[in-house]
Amino acid sequence: MATSLASPLSSTAVERDRHRRERGLAACLVTPLTLLAFAVHGYHPYAEDGGIYLPEIKRLLRPEMYPQGAEFVVGHLRFSIFAPLMAGLVRWSHLQVETVLLLVHLASFWTTLFAAWLLAARCYESREERWGAVALLAVWITLPVAGTSLMLMDPYVTARSFSTPCALLALVGALEFLRPRDGAAGLVERWSTAQGRGMALCCVALAGATAMHPLMGAYAFGCVVVLGCAMSPSRQVRMWGTMGLCCAAMAVAGAVQMSGVPESKAYYSVVMTRYYWFLSEWHWYELAGLVAPLAIVAMSGFGRRSVSRLEGEHAARVGLARMAVVSGVTALTAAALFARAGLVTHSVARLQPLRVFQLVYVVMILAVGAALGERVLQRSAMRWVGAFSLLAGVMVFVERQTYPESAHLELPGTMRRNAPENPWEQAFVWISRNTPKDALFALDAHYITLQGEDAQGFRAIAERSVLPDYSKDGGVVANKPLLTEEWMRGLAAQSRLSTENDAARMEALRSLGVSWVVLARGAETGFRCDYANGVVKVCRLP
Repeated sequence: MATSLASPLSSTAVERDRHRRERGLAACLVTPLTLLAFAVHGYHPYAEDGGIYLPEIKRLLRPEMYPQGAEFVVGHLRFSIFAPLMAGLVRWSHLQVETVLLLVHLASFWTTLFAAWLLAARCYESREERWGAVALLAVWITLPVAGTSLMLMDPYVTARSFSTPCALLALVGALEFLRPRDGAAGLVERWSTAQGRGMALCCVALAGATAMHPLMGAYAFGCVVVLGCAMSPSRQVRMWGTMGLCCAAMAVAGAVQMSGVPESKAYYSVVMTRYYWFLSEWHWYELAGLVAPLAIVAMSGFGRRSVSRLEGEHAARVGLARMAVVSGVTALTAAALFARAGLVTHSVARLQPLRVFQLVYVVMILAVGAALGERVLQRSAMRWVGAFSLLAGVMVFVERQTYPESAHLELPGTMRRNAPENPWEQAFVWISRNTPKDALFALDAHYITLQGEDAQGFRAIAERSVLPDYSKDGGVVANKPLLTEEWMRGLAAQSRLSTENDAARMEALRSLGVSWVVLARGAETGFRCDYANGVVKVCRLP
């Protein structure tokens, strides 16, 4: 009798020790993968959405910054603790904000890859599968998510740098709570303890994701609920519960759309700057980016035995795949029905339901990477090095095409040394050092998308107020309709800024309080231009 009681406890201790060693090994191996991902994908803290998030952090640290047009700086993060947390880290550490952002960026990559390993460890048995899954995610970690204008992870720090690893950890906890377990005598206590840990991890991770990025947190919660139905031992729950969740999601989307108020023509022009909200505006290859991942994931989640008859990693893999397919199809249906450009209101479009595909892509990459590691690379070091060198090379080439005029790694200190490679950044750095802090600037409303500008944010680098631009500030206004009129005034004043004459510039800009302009190098003007390089010049209005 004593032997029968000791055996389960002994096996439990052995298994716990094995899991501890596996996690330790994973933590060690994820570190070089993090550095690889950083080296491959580059780092651009002032570009794209990084140029939106960084000014709010800077304004929290120095409230006197951006005295004009501050509503375009602080409005978009009103439901997130991201900016206050970053500002708090800067104050606590006494480090430069750029240094803190770099450390946070590396930590977010590391946490994402470690969470991916935990997820793979619950879905795949062999080390080749697990490391193939995580290694592929490392080299594809900035992969664009179809046409959603979203990446798996950005090459800069945003609220999604936190919400993404939190979402993956929530799925890890949910799998730990839901996965079938051995019902042998003596294992009930171990089962209950593992369930409790899984539920706690899931809840804490979802809370973290929601606190950082409420929209992404909500979609992560929806995926966890779908996963609960997909892995239920009851066939009725799996079938009718999943269908009920899909119908409930459609009902909620319909209610949100019907409750929206009709929008003005002016606001409609703002909405259309977010073309990626609408499937009708996508290219065929962007649509393929929705269908292909669903097809790949479906291959591992359907046409198999019932989840209730599977055990361990097989049940987790199938359940996760079915969750991804159901969530993706539901989001795609909601977008097709309720996120259309011609509707009188765009309440559902603003919620961007296709962002769910971020998790669909992660599940797909893990599945493809696991198959690659198990069936192709196996235990051949040469195959691993050759395959991932090729994949990494492709991603480096893509990064260089995206940011051709900027340094691959824009590390802290580059701006302080006045040594950025990008001529636009050079001008912005000069502005930050040589113009009054309360100056209001104007520059081409479409400067973000100009060739060679590389989407570098003016406010983030120059640290000066500026009239709203078409692209990034358009995204702020799309979620804050009250700013529509001010946004349109700024666009009108900055249209043809480098091609019109001085009199027209003065007439358009003076009434808005503009005191400095950034013009193309070849623009004709009688204004005093204090700075010029081969691309742009900075001029003071008389």
